[in-house]
Amino acid sequence: MSIEGLNNRIISCKLCPRLVKYREAVAQNPPKRYRGQTYWAKPLPGFGDVGARVLVLGLAPAAHGGNRTGRMFTGDSSGDTLAKALHRAGFANMDRSVSRDDGLVLKDVYITAVVRCAPPDNKPAKQEVENCLPYLTEELKMLENVVVVVALGRFAFETFFRLMRRMNAYDGRIPRFRHGAVYRLNGSFNGKPLPTVIASYHPSRQNTSTGRLTQRMIDSVFHKARAIAGL
Repeated sequence: MSIEGLNNRIISCKLCPRLVKYREAVAQNPPKRYRGQTYWAKPLPGFGDVGARVLVLGLAPAAHGGNRTGRMFTGDSSGDTLAKALHRAGFANMDRSVSRDDGLVLKDVYITAVVRCAPPDNKPAKQEVENCLPYLTEELKMLENVVVVVALGRFAFETFFRLMRRMNAYDGRIPRFRHGAVYRLNGSFNGKPLPTVIASYHPSRQNTSTGRLTQRMIDSVFHKARAIAGL
């Protein structure tokens, strides 16, 4: 199967009734600032360079970000912070992520998430995560050049390790999440050494507005990723 075929399967997925109901309800009753806009209101595929050496892994689309625009980390403050970091590290041709047709082009990086639909309160249920993990597994198999995974937030970080253990690719413990830390793993997946993992706080508005994550901090993560990937 091609990435395009996988993405078509993701977009048409209705495995999680609660998430289907929520993503559509959000679209039908948007906040005032988005009234009159047509929401995507479907699951989101990953996007970027299919030959990427760096994979960015997030939690899930935002209700009024990706769920509205149809592209991950697009149309909200998280997307703005991430786009600036990618641009400054040479992974993107522009420093903003506004809409699917804004001209953003990624090079050597691919962006995806553990869960493909916006969950209420940004908290997917355990079975909803389970329903989505096969899509991430297939992506990892198709993105054959990935040597670095940037995990945005503890949830994405720990889920990646759990998935590798489930696939018998990694038999160690899940390490402690520390922003900016680099984890070089022993093991193999899809016939290749496991990628190096870099942990980052999620660029959520809560983290950036409180100063827990600054632009300089996330910029540093992607400069590390570039260096480790040999770019």
